[in-house]
Order: sequence, then structure tokens, then C-alpha cells
Amino acid sequence: MSRAATSIRVFGIYLVLLGAVVVAVPNLVLALVGLPPTSEVWIRVVGLLAAILGFYYLQAARHDFMPFYRASVPARVVAFLTFAAFVLFRFVKPSLILFGAVDLSGAAWTFFALSSSRRPR
Repeated sequence: MSRAATSIRVFGIYLVLLGAVVVAVPNLVLALVGLPPTSEVWIRVVGLLAAILGFYYLQAARHDFMPFYRASVPARVVAFLTFAAFVLFRFVKPSLILFGAVDLSGAAWTFFALSSSRRPR
């Protein structure tokens, strides 16, 4: 498995686990980012979507799907920037930056893994 595939696989596992936690105990995650608890189903839908995205990441890594790797880098940077904006606008507590930092770190890992790859793009 290439280093880029490994970075994508690890991020996929993270998303599947995070999604499962949000589905199972959504208010725990909401409390971490300073949002009020809810009994509405929307947060569990968000958890399911995160887990499904994680599944896509795992499948991309399994099949060494380079176009997905490259597309994931700017998307995860945008996720970080959006989370940072949410914090700056005081929509949520600064702890949301931790989730964004995972996205940014994963994007950097994938970017550098792709950059160091000798495989043609």
C-alpha cells in the first residue's frame, strides 16, 4: 500500500469511527463543540453521512484510486477553513478546531505522500 493510500485509509477509519459515535451518542459530540443537545434525528443523519464518507475513503485506499486522493486534499483543507470560520464567527466553541485539525493534518499527509510519490499522475 502506498503512503498516500495509507493516509486515506487512516482518514477513512477516523470518519467511520466518528460517524458511529455521532450516530450512537450524538450529544456527546455536540457538547464537545459547544452546541446544545438535541433529540432530533438530523445529527444522527450527519453521523451516518460521515461514516459513509469514511467507507468511500476506505474503498479508494483499497483500490488505490489516485484521483480521489488528489481531490480529497483541497476538500479537507476547506473543511478546516470552514470550521475555523465557524469558530471565528462564534457559532461554536474553539474545540471544533480540533476536528478541523484532523482534516488539515490528513490533507497534509496525503499531499506530501502524493508529492513524494514517483508514480505518474
